Amino acid sequence: MLILIVIVIYYIFKAIKHLVVNSILGLLVIFAANFLFGLNIAYTWFVILICAIGGLVGAIIVILLHLLFGFF
Repeated sequence: MLILIVIVIYYIFKAIKHLVVNSILGLLVIFAANFLFGLNIAYTWFVILICAIGGLVGAIIVILLHLLFGFF
């Protein structure tokens, strides 16, 4: 029983690690786009949430929405 609990905890932490790394990458891409290209994307809770959940793909979506439609 203890081994099963340890295995479950291991996979939970592994999933959380991937989510955290992906979130940091997404936020770094938004920061780099603002800094390098002067996009002036605001760091609102909505943008941070999209980057936290979507990671790199979420950051690209935010950038495209900002460039194409002026959102964010």
